[in-house]
Amino acid sequence: MAHRRGSLALAVGPLTTAALLAGTLGAEPGAAAEPADYTIDVDTTRTGPKIDDSMYGVFYEDINRAADGGLYAELVQNRSFEYDPADNRSYTPLTSWDTKGAAKVVNDGGRLNERNRNYLTLAAGSSVTNSGYNTGIAVRKGKRYDFSVWARTDRTGAPLTLTLHDASGPLAAARRITARGGWSQYKASFTATRTSAAGRLTVASAAPAALDMISLFPRDTYQGRENGLRKDLAEKIAALKPGFLRFPGGCLVNTGSHEAYDEKSGWQRQRSYQWKDTIGPVEQRATNANFWGYNQSYGLGYYEYFQFAEDTGAMPLPVVPALVTGCGQNKATDDPALLKRHVQDTLDLIEFANGPVSSEWGKKRARMGHPAPFGLTHLEVGNEENLPEEFFARFKEFRAAIEAEHPEITVISNSGPDDSGPVFDKAWQLNRDANVAMVDEHYYNSPQWFLENNDRYDSYDRRGPEVFLGEYASQGNTFGNALSEAAFMTGLERNADVVKLASYAPLLANEDYVQWKPNMIWYDNDQSWGSANYETQKLFMRNTGDEVVPSKSTGTPATSGPITGAVGLSTWATSAAYDDVSVTDADGRPLFSDDFSAGDAKWSRAAGKGEWAVEDGAYVQSDETAENTLVTAGDKGWQDYDLKVRATKKSGKEGFMVAFGVKDTGNHYWWNLGGWNNTQSAVEKTTGGAKQTVIQDSTRIEAGRAYDLRVEVRGRQVTLYLDGEKWGSFTDDRTAEPFRQVVTRDKATGDLIVKVVNAQAAPARTKVGLGRGAKVAPKARVTTLTADPAAENTKDNAPVKPVDSVFTGVGDSFSYTFPAHSVTFLRITSSASGNTTHGKADR
Repeated sequence: MAHRRGSLALAVGPLTTAALLAGTLGAEPGAAAEPADYTIDVDTTRTGPKIDDSMYGVFYEDINRAADGGLYAELVQNRSFEYDPADNRSYTPLTSWDTKGAAKVVNDGGRLNERNRNYLTLAAGSSVTNSGYNTGIAVRKGKRYDFSVWARTDRTGAPLTLTLHDASGPLAAARRITARGGWSQYKASFTATRTSAAGRLTVASAAPAALDMISLFPRDTYQGRENGLRKDLAEKIAALKPGFLRFPGGCLVNTGSHEAYDEKSGWQRQRSYQWKDTIGPVEQRATNANFWGYNQSYGLGYYEYFQFAEDTGAMPLPVVPALVTGCGQNKATDDPALLKRHVQDTLDLIEFANGPVSSEWGKKRARMGHPAPFGLTHLEVGNEENLPEEFFARFKEFRAAIEAEHPEITVISNSGPDDSGPVFDKAWQLNRDANVAMVDEHYYNSPQWFLENNDRYDSYDRRGPEVFLGEYASQGNTFGNALSEAAFMTGLERNADVVKLASYAPLLANEDYVQWKPNMIWYDNDQSWGSANYETQKLFMRNTGDEVVPSKSTGTPATSGPITGAVGLSTWATSAAYDDVSVTDADGRPLFSDDFSAGDAKWSRAAGKGEWAVEDGAYVQSDETAENTLVTAGDKGWQDYDLKVRATKKSGKEGFMVAFGVKDTGNHYWWNLGGWNNTQSAVEKTTGGAKQTVIQDSTRIEAGRAYDLRVEVRGRQVTLYLDGEKWGSFTDDRTAEPFRQVVTRDKATGDLIVKVVNAQAAPARTKVGLGRGAKVAPKARVTTLTADPAAENTKDNAPVKPVDSVFTGVGDSFSYTFPAHSVTFLRITSSASGNTTHGKADR
């Protein structure tokens, strides 16, 4: 997960996304538009790149409560009393528990085991009640729920009464068990007599007792497994037919300490994800602080991930830490002994996945219930490291050890957290020079970027390395976002000889515990729903085809003119001062100037944020906590101008921003100097409220130093100068093409799958040519996704859903009108196969 300011928890609003997509043809959202004319020519006699069965998969990361409170079916929150302020400052060991009488969490030698540090003591007549996740413990009438607890008592017996209830009364008949002697596990089951999403679980003791691992699971988990997965979420993932499952992250893989969870490390709570912590009996697994601000129990661990991959027919693809932290931490651990231990852990992981039952780790897998190997073929080392040379030095150690013992394993590297820039370029150079097999790219960009970059992989070197697009999304869950991603995916398929794996991210989000937007699947404690992006991904993932069929199409006439707009100043978590602002036209004639000697009357508080005031003859934003404090001045019609300003960082985390081409707060460019906690600088383009990076470098800003900035705008070319030296330049002339297509072939059926994305307000009236004499059936099965670009699926309403139909009139040349704002798949059957009705698009 790219942990970047400007991406975290950023969602494009429905109106801005609609405006963006409508804007590709200049129409207003909702306005009727005349059909646009296109052609698609398909060369059915030729074959393009082969598409692997594993091309589209899912990226799983424990973010937004994706594990505990999500895919992991445990209904009790903080079941082992391990919550701690190290996980979240608001936590205590009794978070999510209410107590009555004398109840105390203890960390001493009487614990259940060394790795399960805390346990609960109850005095006679005392009780604890758990509130679960969201509104409570969700149960359904007639369903069974399995309770378990580890308990000990110094008395001859400690009767425990178990009740499942909500504010209206019991949800099931009470159960009673009696704990005796030392630590033992006790079990019971409930059958719900009512449906409720606000249940509570109470454990009351009639005698002094110690308790740990208080658990409640639905009997009806995915595939009926113990310690299993929440059925509705797992089924939604399985319905995608993923080709691979990448796990366990994400930023939580390689952030924090790389030490073990043991006495030597002081039972370190903020650690990178280390797979050995997550296997074996759940009561013996470690606990950890999740990077995203909560506790992770590791009840859902590596064994369960491998099992889920197998259950869904997906290739398992684990990611291990490389001892270089990413996601804003940017620290390389220089400890040869620790590196050696992590390399050996990775070799042990391969043995756990693939080794015979006679091997040490294969035996552990078998004891957990899976004697057969899991068939691991790919493994990734590292995630989004911003220190490419330090990362790559360690990556080579991992790769050498793995290839020496397991040459059959493909070892995957990465290119950092962005789609371009100095880190990306350096990482790719290192990967190419070392003949790395596959490189993982991550990027989260605006819908505009995805429409503009369909050809991104056309120019990649076919000799390698291959690309794993491990994380991507267009910063929103509207259908407009999904359309832009679908348009981009046609380019991924066209380049299937380079892009071998691709996964949207993130996968899951509990609506009450959100750290990041957008997400593919949303849920609360008793319902789940697929986003518009989910429906689009599912259509592509279930109808990929086996090979690309060469095709070409006409495009939409370009309508872009010069960059126009006013100017602006802004800050982000920083106090900064600005002075001597001037704007002149290309011939040097003044358009605007302000030395702030007369106040700030020329400026508008566009963002309505921050504390702006004239101080000592400069315009100062003094609030160090405020983000995106944009103020603007000038004429939105300005073009071909020079903007000059003197800027000084006073204090705070970052630098300063100078905006140009400003239409409004959701449509502009800004030169962001000292951004991302003062680690880099960039020009960012915002369209419809969503940002994308145009150019970037590693410039940092010193506090207290005055910088002279100049921005030269000529047509669509921009040149930027820092203290009189050229900092960079770019030409923003890429076309946000709204009409994209790709054609693939299903070799098993002979079907041609024509996939067309029309991300504009006008229907696309299209002549499709399959080549003279092409032998095809006259009827095609059609699946269409179409909706207002602002439409967004929710728990109560799903406006974005597939519609099946039949089109009659297919021949070697035919016409079809693709609806405005639509994704359309036509399955065209070869008449030579003798099957004229086979194969509507699998949705």
